[in-house]
Amino acid sequence: MKSKICRMTNQRKVILEELRKSTEHLSADELYILVREKLPNISISTVYRNLEALSECGLVGKLELGKTQKRFDANVEPHFHIRCVNCGRLDDVPFAVISKIEKAIQEVEVAVSKLTGYEMKGYQLEFLGICPKCKEKMKNQENSTNGRKDKNGDKKDQK
Repeated sequence: MKSKICRMTNQRKVILEELRKSTEHLSADELYILVREKLPNISISTVYRNLEALSECGLVGKLELGKTQKRFDANVEPHFHIRCVNCGRLDDVPFAVISKIEKAIQEVEVAVSKLTGYEMKGYQLEFLGICPKCKEKMKNQENSTNGRKDKNGDKKDQK
């Protein structure tokens, strides 16, 4: 975690509160909408600037995964994410999986360092998949495209 001292202005406090209230990993634009309810005169550039400052102070995590918009995370403890390749939804990987992954990564880091001569400073790991909502949507689209089937799996006549 970074140790830069961060002055906690009222704007930063509100931004941090709104981010912590959310169960999602919000973009600056999404946070801006929430923050404006409490600070109507705040600008989008102020939200961006303060998010960057909070990230540099180690109070929020900045996620720059894939080619998606930056997202911010109130959880600054080490953890991994899974991103839906269809809609971009981003979720935390359940904690029980983390220790197994980290042990394997530590071994890989040592090997990569030896092979490349790099001094390792960290890594980014992102899991990719299709979220439950998109899976359900795809299933429904498939069913409507293929026509309705009866309990035996035979197509019913559509009217």
